[in-house]
Amino acid sequence: MSVKIRLKRMGSKKRPFYRMIVADERAPRDGRYIEELGYYNPLTKDLKLDNEKAQGWISNGAQPTDTARALLKKSGAIN
Repeated sequence: MSVKIRLKRMGSKKRPFYRMIVADERAPRDGRYIEELGYYNPLTKDLKLDNEKAQGWISNGAQPTDTARALLKKSGAIN
């Protein structure tokens, strides 16, 4: 099972809101996930992540997507 750290879209039409999740790479974007790490609101640039959980998943081999990697760097979870 290959695990990814990625964004799950929430919110309504034209008002996006994302949750950063850990999910099996075969699961759909908004489908089943293993754990929630935090959230990101692109309209207000609000970002809240549990850095310890994120670092734990990365050390166990989870691969962040490009967007998730940029947000993890912004929050200080990775270098």
